[in-house]
Amino acid sequence: MKTANIGHRGAKGHLPENTLASFQKAIDLGANGIELDVHLSADGQVIVMHDETIDRTTDGKGAVKQQPLAVLKTHRIDFQFEIPTLSEVFDLVDRKVLVNIELKVFETAEPVVLLIEKYVLEKGWQYSDFLISSFDWLALEKVRALHAEIPLGVLTSTDLDLAIAFAKVINAETIHPYFHLLTDENVARMQTQNVKVYTWTVNEFEDLHRVTSLGVDGIITDFPDRL
Repeated sequence: MKTANIGHRGAKGHLPENTLASFQKAIDLGANGIELDVHLSADGQVIVMHDETIDRTTDGKGAVKQQPLAVLKTHRIDFQFEIPTLSEVFDLVDRKVLVNIELKVFETAEPVVLLIEKYVLEKGWQYSDFLISSFDWLALEKVRALHAEIPLGVLTSTDLDLAIAFAKVINAETIHPYFHLLTDENVARMQTQNVKVYTWTVNEFEDLHRVTSLGVDGIITDFPDRL
């Protein structure tokens, strides 16, 4: 089976991360999935942003959760791009590729589930068009408690054994290990337990070749054109 090509924060190697332009670029470069990060605004909107603050990536300052959507929309990424909402990304993608939503904080779990349910019920999407992942395993437990069908991915940068055990508990579809953790043996072990292996963030040709040779199911990369 062909390895899933998932653009990390869009096509972060080409355009500013977590922007609509970056997500479109990933699609244009042949990605069959995009990965993005979410926080909540002060008025409860699901905002696509990696950091807790907008300081690093925009011309503004302050925590995402302390600013309403209208204020966040006045700031610019790289002097030209708006901060997108998750629904704006869904509208752009329009079921063309998988959307992998990484929950950065626990509080995003329920609003993201509600938004996914809306797109399935009102706009003809399938639950399989989405994948929710997180390092916050409590957030993943919350998603699973709210909804049995939304695919889940367990993120880990350290302990694969724990991730495998937890994936069983919440009936996760995927495990997302840091690529340096991977070996032939542990990739095979995860796959024999009916979970797919989506590894991150793999950018160099040598590393891409190595993880592809291990037979992973998906690769999250800043450069979808290198896969």
